[in-house]
Amino acid sequence: MLNMIRHGSATDQPPLVIVHGLFGSARNWGVISKRLSDRREVIAVDQRNHGDSPWRDSHNYLDMAGDIAEVIESLGGPADVLGHSMGGKATMVLALTRPDLVNRAILADIAPVPYSHDQNQNIAAMRSVDLSAIEKRSDANAQLSEVLEDPTLCSFFTQSLDLKDKRWKLNLDVLESEMPKILGFPEIEAQFDRPALFLSGAESHYVLPEHRARIRSLFPAAKFAKLPGCGHWLHAEKPREFEAAVRTFLDLTA
Repeated sequence: MLNMIRHGSATDQPPLVIVHGLFGSARNWGVISKRLSDRREVIAVDQRNHGDSPWRDSHNYLDMAGDIAEVIESLGGPADVLGHSMGGKATMVLALTRPDLVNRAILADIAPVPYSHDQNQNIAAMRSVDLSAIEKRSDANAQLSEVLEDPTLCSFFTQSLDLKDKRWKLNLDVLESEMPKILGFPEIEAQFDRPALFLSGAESHYVLPEHRARIRSLFPAAKFAKLPGCGHWLHAEKPREFEAAVRTFLDLTA
């Protein structure tokens, strides 16, 4: 079972399950989870090979969807599911293969298409850190900044450091070997006809106009919204606006 961080308590509203993206964790979503838990229980999960969840030899979307299905079944399901990036793809596969478990889906800055941007350079950057010399996160941040230009990414990656045991809470070997599957999207002949919101950053290039036909073929009830002034990390760049958009969708489709 995936590691879960639960916020709030059960109400008459469906629980909301939040699924993070590549190199992330449930803890990254702490503030948004707590704020959204004022009206429903919110459960943020660590995906396989991330955070405090088990490490597995595979990292494909059918397996990730199965992990989330197990969580929702343990909650008594169905649930609303919010997934960002890789977590959004896992959420889409769950909705398409187990629609009985998904009430509504929120897909944050991702489409059901393959992407070409490789993430293995970030794995190489994390591997370059001399963990034996790390006493605090800023030590790792300083090392990462020598090989990565984006300080936001450096800070994000160090959130997955286990300082006590001097290890990454990321199964870098499996994530690297399974990267083609992470960047891809499985061929699934199914439709999810319940509400689905594709919420993207206005400055991001992950959800493009040419993706809409593919999205509507799988999610005929899809709605689209953009948050101005932010990119792929829309929930971190504009957390209040992101929260408001999620609330509006959930309220309008109740």
